[in-house]
Amino acid sequence: MSDAEFLKLSEFIFREYGIKLPLHKKLMLQGRLRSRLKERNYHTFGEYLNFLFSSEGQQIELIHMIDVVTTNKTDFFREPDHFDFLFNTILSAFQPQSIGNNAFKIWSAGCSTGEEPYTMAIILSEFKALHPEFNFEILATDLSSRVIEQASLAVYTEDKVGVIPLSLRKNYLLKSKDKTRKEVRVVAPLRNKVMFVRQNLMEIDKFEKNGFDVIFCRNTLIYFDRPTQIKVVSGLIDRLKTGGYLLIGHSESLLNENSLPVERVAPTIYRKR
Repeated sequence: MSDAEFLKLSEFIFREYGIKLPLHKKLMLQGRLRSRLKERNYHTFGEYLNFLFSSEGQQIELIHMIDVVTTNKTDFFREPDHFDFLFNTILSAFQPQSIGNNAFKIWSAGCSTGEEPYTMAIILSEFKALHPEFNFEILATDLSSRVIEQASLAVYTEDKVGVIPLSLRKNYLLKSKDKTRKEVRVVAPLRNKVMFVRQNLMEIDKFEKNGFDVIFCRNTLIYFDRPTQIKVVSGLIDRLKTGGYLLIGHSESLLNENSLPVERVAPTIYRKR
């Protein structure tokens, strides 16, 4: 891939998806796209890009290109203090009767292969066991259709779920009937509480404002430049109800925090004023 070809593609990815790919990422991008060249039977990146930017390519190849470009790394109960805060602070102060028949709504933005929203579902289900009148809905979104499909299946290797406490594994995971497959699947009642949707955060305006009690957007902002971070964070805050919470990754921070309608209540946890 020439520098000119890399620049053309990286500028397109940034413009459409907000993901910044500096020149030192060229080898990484080349490596990830080789599978697409092979799949489409192209011998050069120039041929592949000509197809990608054609009207046909935009319809049938674009979604596959972004699937291989995006990075997806997550775990169950990742950054566990966030889930402790969700259960012990947010939910403990929540009054189910105050919203009538409306559900507690939480959004996992950048959900990857589903470990985060299913962890949410476990936490919220445990709270519901103590408060039967409580009801909840989970929206889980990601730019990659590949990981959305994988997350919807809710199948994980046994070593992947080892971090989940044994009592919760017994309640919410089923082992494969095939003993040679060291896999588990999230139980149907939990799967049914999570709605997975492919979504580009650059198109956040499509979501209803003031609709969520909690939004997790963790380890996603780091892929955006400063103006894009500001746009995405402002959009996320607009989607929170007053008093709702935004949780970001421990390696992230809010830019222009003092100018936003939020207060920091704990490291990487913000409450909408």
